[in-house]
Amino acid sequence: MRVLLLLFSMPLLLTSISTQAADTVRYNISTTHPDAKQSYYIDLLSLILEESRDKYGAYQLTPVTQEMSQGRTSIMVQQGKVIDVTWRMTSQTLETDLQAIYIPVLKGLMGVRIAIIHSDDTSTFSPNLSLAQLKSLSAGQGYDWPDSEILRYNGYDVIEGRASSLLAMLEKNRFDYFPRALHEPWVEIANKNQFIIEDHFLLKYPAPMYFFTNKKNTRLAQRITYGFSKLIESGAFDEFFYQHSVTQDILVKANLPQRKIFALKNPLLSEKSRAILNEKSLWLTYFH
Repeated sequence: MRVLLLLFSMPLLLTSISTQAADTVRYNISTTHPDAKQSYYIDLLSLILEESRDKYGAYQLTPVTQEMSQGRTSIMVQQGKVIDVTWRMTSQTLETDLQAIYIPVLKGLMGVRIAIIHSDDTSTFSPNLSLAQLKSLSAGQGYDWPDSEILRYNGYDVIEGRASSLLAMLEKNRFDYFPRALHEPWVEIANKNQFIIEDHFLLKYPAPMYFFTNKKNTRLAQRITYGFSKLIESGAFDEFFYQHSVTQDILVKANLPQRKIFALKNPLLSEKSRAILNEKSLWLTYFH
């Protein structure tokens, strides 16, 4: 009788074990072109998954070391292959193809761009630089970056290249300046004395950056949304943002008050993302 009871209980035991299995969350990193800034997204994702442990249980956050462009990571997530999550500046196309987690991971930083220029080219970018003069110069951007389309829509001249080649292209005068999000250029040109960060202007446009999952992976999307929302409500996300090495003191370092602002429109935003722009708690006060 005890043997029969044990046999009848086995399916329930197996079901219990399977429901407690760790969620595997795979993301892409490059070993050929390592990017220290990616630590921000990986650390935030880890924090989110840990915060959601009370509801969703254990997880395994796993790096996949394959060389992928931004566009390629989106394709892999859409196809449900190789990786489970990516982080990108949003667009209507991305939100159609993938499941966006509608919480901006950088509080708007991706939409404020300062320029990397040649260290001997400061005279071109004077404090009196006009919009017409800026548009007569060429900006370097990645092939599959939404920024390329945003800049062109607003009348800027854009030269595209592979992300890993853009600084080399700037050094060879293939274009005049390389717009980067506020937190990006400091690490990218460290120990590269041929480049400096331009002091006098910035480009500004609404550019939410989200985590994205496969549309069928509802559990992961719900888990990230749940954990991220908890971090925001507790204030832990603000603490993370202001203390992380990638974003710490970035508004001070960029010296925003001295910069002339050139505002651009972003034609790529969905109605849902436009609505999120009005949720002030999700953005730095600079963007209100």
